[in-house]
Amino acid sequence: MAYFSIGELPSTPMLPGIERRAAWLEGVMLTFFVFQPGSIVPEHRHPNEQITIVTRGAMEFTLASETRVLRKGDGVCIPPNVPHNALVLDELTEAYDAWNPPRDDYKV
Repeated sequence: MAYFSIGELPSTPMLPGIERRAAWLEGVMLTFFVFQPGSIVPEHRHPNEQITIVTRGAMEFTLASETRVLRKGDGVCIPPNVPHNALVLDELTEAYDAWNPPRDDYKV
């Protein structure tokens, strides 16, 4: 896949109220999330490095023991195996995630 349009990538429901699309190469992946208001990403961790940037809306994000509200233009760098979770606030929210290495479980 050399060129893509986010809206034309296959959509995968990830959790209730959360939709994911992805584009990737051998060593990097981008995921595009749409979160319905009030949706929850439960605490989890993974061996991948992750950078998240909110492109629309707002979410309460906890990385390890620090919680912040991320709004459009805000981001977070998540090292491997660090616990994190998110609560989407009261509006439709979108975020882009960069991954290294790509997550095999996110490839459609």
